[in-house]
Amino acid sequence: MGVMDHISDYFDCSGGHSHKHKRKQLQTVEIKIKIDCEGCERKVRRSVEGMEGVTQVDIEPKQSKLTVVGYVEPRKVLARVKHRTGKRAEIWPYVPYDIVGHPYAAGTYDRKAPAGYVRSSEYDPRTNQLSRMSSTEVRYTTAFSDENPAACSIM
Repeated sequence: MGVMDHISDYFDCSGGHSHKHKRKQLQTVEIKIKIDCEGCERKVRRSVEGMEGVTQVDIEPKQSKLTVVGYVEPRKVLARVKHRTGKRAEIWPYVPYDIVGHPYAAGTYDRKAPAGYVRSSEYDPRTNQLSRMSSTEVRYTTAFSDENPAACSIM
């Protein structure tokens, strides 16, 4: 809060019925939605352009990705896109390939993911099994790694 906000709290003329309004943060909401043609792209764009707080809308049809920037709530944007277009939509489930420690692990690799992306598994404990490995399992799985060819005496 700035100085003026702080000072204005002392000189409130609302008669003691002051309700602090929660300010929305500038957010980037990424949504996965299938976009087949220019008509679908136009329909998706119009569904979110009229929302209060939206400052920018970007659509990448080849990746089936809608990016909305503004003072909005992600769940409200998702609900509006689903309602207005009648299409299946979900919050963007992919992360860049470089971020994931084990991109080819079960539950992380997704053939439908755009190039350079894998499915995010940090929020789903069922698919993030490699992070829960014991030290013995880690030792055996890294013993035969291509990154450390001198670790195995048989090779």
